[in-house]
Amino acid sequence: MEYGSVERELHVEASPEVVYEVISTPEHLREWWPDEADLEPVPGATGTVSFGDTKVVAVTVIEADPPRRFAFRWTHDENEVATAHNSLLVTFDLVPSGTGTTLRFSETGYREKGWQGAELKERYTDHASAWDRFLPRLGAYLTQLAATP
Repeated sequence: MEYGSVERELHVEASPEVVYEVISTPEHLREWWPDEADLEPVPGATGTVSFGDTKVVAVTVIEADPPRRFAFRWTHDENEVATAHNSLLVTFDLVPSGTGTTLRFSETGYREKGWQGAELKERYTDHASAWDRFLPRLGAYLTQLAATP
């Protein structure tokens, strides 16, 4: 296995505008991904996402192009500037599809972080399985939003 990027695709019955808001704003992010989120969906903005009481992860918004693409870097040290060599890049591409949106997700940069061997495999496997949990939650949350008048 390559362990180079996690890629997923899902179709949701929500407009790209709604999906964009759900993947880029703290109040919606908290509903399907982290326990807490503090970030602005503006290129260059820095913030954090938190999982539980102890795991706080720095986030830097790289691209914010509503309603087409939202991308951020994460997993770098909070006091470092995110680069291709110290962080992972998460990208959400949104494509109108019928009455909904096809969401193309990718997380890249595993090898660029310098992870090798067992550590690379462990980090990749951990992230891939986490996204396999969180992305269906995103789809369910969008379905719930669409059902709310």
